[in-house]
Amino acid sequence: MSNRSGPSAARGSDARPLSTEMRTHTCGALRRADVGSEVSLVGWVHRRRDHGGVFFVDLRDRYGITQVVTRPEAADAEPARTLGGLHPEDVVRVRGTVQPRPDGMINRERATGEIEVLAREAERLAPAETPPFVIDDETTAGEDLRLEYRYLDLRRPPLQRVLALRHRAAMATRDYLDAHGFLEIETPMLVRPTPEGARDYLVPSREHPGRFYALPQSPQLYKQILMVAGFDRYFQLARCLRDEDLRADRQPEHTQIDLEMSFIGEEDVYALIEGLMSRIFADALGIEIETPFPRLAYDDCMDRYGSDKPDLRAGLEIRDVTATLQGCEFRLFADAAAQGLRVKGLRIPGGAALSRKASDALEAQVQLAGAKGLARAKVRGEALEGGFAKHLDPQRTRRLLSELEAADGDLIGLVVAERMTANRALGRLRARLIAEQAAAQEATDYRFLWVRHFPLFEREEGSERIAPAHHMFTMPLAEDLDRLERDPLAVRAQLYDLVLNGVELGSGSIRIHRRDIQERVMRVVGLDAAAAEKRFGFLLRAFQFGAPPHGGIALGLDRLVMLLAGSASIRDAIAFPKTTSALSLMDGAPGAADARDLADLRIRTLEEPAADGGAPD
Repeated sequence: MSNRSGPSAARGSDARPLSTEMRTHTCGALRRADVGSEVSLVGWVHRRRDHGGVFFVDLRDRYGITQVVTRPEAADAEPARTLGGLHPEDVVRVRGTVQPRPDGMINRERATGEIEVLAREAERLAPAETPPFVIDDETTAGEDLRLEYRYLDLRRPPLQRVLALRHRAAMATRDYLDAHGFLEIETPMLVRPTPEGARDYLVPSREHPGRFYALPQSPQLYKQILMVAGFDRYFQLARCLRDEDLRADRQPEHTQIDLEMSFIGEEDVYALIEGLMSRIFADALGIEIETPFPRLAYDDCMDRYGSDKPDLRAGLEIRDVTATLQGCEFRLFADAAAQGLRVKGLRIPGGAALSRKASDALEAQVQLAGAKGLARAKVRGEALEGGFAKHLDPQRTRRLLSELEAADGDLIGLVVAERMTANRALGRLRARLIAEQAAAQEATDYRFLWVRHFPLFEREEGSERIAPAHHMFTMPLAEDLDRLERDPLAVRAQLYDLVLNGVELGSGSIRIHRRDIQERVMRVVGLDAAAAEKRFGFLLRAFQFGAPPHGGIALGLDRLVMLLAGSASIRDAIAFPKTTSALSLMDGAPGAADARDLADLRIRTLEEPAADGGAPD
């Protein structure tokens, strides 16, 4: 929950003069108090209007818009000729006098709306071709076109506001962590390839043919080394690069608020990050958020919400109703427990009014998650109607309605499946319902959640191999250490995620700081002593020289800014993003390498690049 304590529109440097050799004020700085001042403004032509020889030009920069006007009697004068010949996006310099607008022409929606600048001189600094789309708050241009002309898209005020918001979040982060004793330390961008959660981007070495650097997926090992080195508290706004499949909240290169601390436990991380979020939301949006954030163990989170990153704004908890329905006349429910299955349910608010087609679409959601179907019944008063309702006696019906907190007009959906399958199926349905309600959510309703005690290991899909659920440097819970070799899938980790409104903002853990425990974990995932030494010998050797207990977290700055801005795409929070196929449409990256460069690197390609030198279709 949150409440707004102050507007964000006035934050930042928008009202400063920021004078230079070419300007005295920005286009967002002038107010009624400046009437009579001689000023010089520079910017882009946002709009031009001709009112019978009197020209009005809206001059725009990233700080705002100021209206420039010519005198009615000066239609043939130089300023009028220049302003009259301007086109959208021309770059212009104007000198003139600030004057008040007539009462009937004041623009209350614009910070500079009480004044205008009467032009005395005007100079076109650079002409502009007609842009491929309108530079304004709203545009109908497709995303590919806007990414191709990203420099024009970035002129639009909404994107400029998002990047200004990102700046304020970054500055708040630096100020807060500096005040808490952290040092900002950079880690390498050319690192040794190591197995992590995604494929590495590889960089060939010219000096060492046949050898490769990797671009860092995260600074994980280096920040642990910094703790061994005694720096105690480290952070950086770290660039991370991962060759993975993309989606709306994922990019091949992104920025993390990355930090690590020595001699701490989970509670220390929670307290620090809750304070950081409070500072960022206050500085960036003028919003006060409630702390401490609620916490849930992974198993409880999956049982209640069917997801490890649930959106808490809508409630809608999944309930286990196996015991309530055991022994009823409907065999599917009655025999579930005996077959090792669970009956789990979710209420669908207002779902009794759904058409059959819409109701069937809900069933399709749970089937996509592995459930065989969705048993449904409508709530009518204190009774159920349709579907399985006829198989339940009044007493079971009342208990079921109570457990699901269902009300008149709701629809009840039940899934019979193995526990985690039922959880994920109803979790997918719940996410669909919340997505449909998202437009009605309060814009400043921010619900944080700590999810913790994740499994340390998982079985790879389609394989018997055991792999780290997150990464192999996370300390197991103390009470689970003796299970490492005999029952690894039951081992829980000192691993925690920060979730906001259904989005995973970041993940962290208390790290392994002892060589013997680290080697045990590596053996579980199939790394013998030789392989562990080859890949991670430098880390294991460091642990032999007195490594402090330590832990930390990495928060996605791009995702955080996306949520602060109320955007649906992480690309809005990044100045120069890639497409979902990892292409940069503006500059054509990735492109073909020069044959001489490839020869220097001893590299020969197996496929010919596209004829234009850009990425293949």
